[in-house]
Amino acid sequence: MTERSQALARDVGLLLLRLTAGGIMVFVHGWGKLAGFADKSASFPDPLGVGSAASLALAVFAEVFCALGLVTGTLTRLAVVPLVVTMLVAAGMVHAGDPWAKKELALVYLTLFATLGLTGPGRFSVDHLVDKWRSGRR
Repeated sequence: MTERSQALARDVGLLLLRLTAGGIMVFVHGWGKLAGFADKSASFPDPLGVGSAASLALAVFAEVFCALGLVTGTLTRLAVVPLVVTMLVAAGMVHAGDPWAKKELALVYLTLFATLGLTGPGRFSVDHLVDKWRSGRR
């Protein structure tokens, strides 16, 4: 495999990882919280002691807005921070006393988000376009 084809495979892999992890987070986990915010805000788990509504708002921010940033590759390394924290809280606090199967999904997401934070978004991202524009390579 040539260096160019390796780079393409890496960037396509990062794109697939961003689209899958971010997209599923938005549409399976975050969107329902956002759409049902009024109904859920009084009873949402409050593991950090900031109140149910604030905890829900923080989860929505991470699971919808940060996940959308991840999907598009916008401010990727910043966007994964709230996602990683949310998954740490879900696995380590919300599901602390639950069986492994309840923690597993949060830990898988945590690993995916941390990996993207370490690798960056790849070439097929808004971050890459901004970097090219800033360096004058249009």
